[in-house]
Amino acid sequence: MPEGHVIHKLAHDLTSTFAGKTVEVTSPQGRFAHEASILNNTTLISAEAFGKQLFIEFDCPIAEKYISIHLGLIGTFRFEPPEDIWGQIRLRITDNHTAANLRGPQWCRLISADDLRHAVDKLGADPLRDDADPTTIKHKILSSQRSIASLLMDQKYFPGVGNIYRAETLFRLNIAPTTPGNALSPDTFDHIWADLQQLMRYGVEHGRIDTVRPEHTPEAMGRKPRKDDHGGEVYVYRRHGQPCHICTSPISMTTYESRTLFWCPSCPN
Repeated sequence: MPEGHVIHKLAHDLTSTFAGKTVEVTSPQGRFAHEASILNNTTLISAEAFGKQLFIEFDCPIAEKYISIHLGLIGTFRFEPPEDIWGQIRLRITDNHTAANLRGPQWCRLISADDLRHAVDKLGADPLRDDADPTTIKHKILSSQRSIASLLMDQKYFPGVGNIYRAETLFRLNIAPTTPGNALSPDTFDHIWADLQQLMRYGVEHGRIDTVRPEHTPEAMGRKPRKDDHGGEVYVYRRHGQPCHICTSPISMTTYESRTLFWCPSCPN
């Protein structure tokens, strides 16, 4: 499932490409055809991301003028040439030069401003949003008996954070994944928040996840670059059985709350 940096980059690219333009909105697949016909030949105002959810606003006289999208596990939203039509396209936004094609989302809905506010109100503090206030979740995290590994994956607290950022931030800050929230200090929470902001903003800017510090890059360590579908250099994610870049112990992996958790059993205190 794409993590928050992917959705924020999509929102930025949709806005920079289509904002202020009258666009063609269609559903070649047909499953969003009625909704698309309502927005067709209207002006796209902007796109905005909250965690892993994407909202696109149109200048439309009815209340339901926002498209709400969640890519889920297999969804993609790609910019392609207008003539490049293939696959099951749920939603297609195009001008004379570029098309944005949505395939396989978890959902694609037409909603109102009230619906949007209701959806956003369920989310916590997004590290990638300038208007995010981490104090709204800080007390809840520091009072919780749940593990920090569990809390970091809960979109009610950290929208946009996924399996990669969870594993990497905990490793970088030397925090054992099983540490309960109420065992963390206020300063530790602040460090988690700051690290997520740094890593996820890098992801938006570079289109990939890199979490290793300069002294642990392939060049600095004289090792081969990592090869993975997600790209980027990481400490523990998908490195099960490989030596830790710091202590050389094998990286561990287990299923934790139905998701795969990676960590170094020797480095965290």
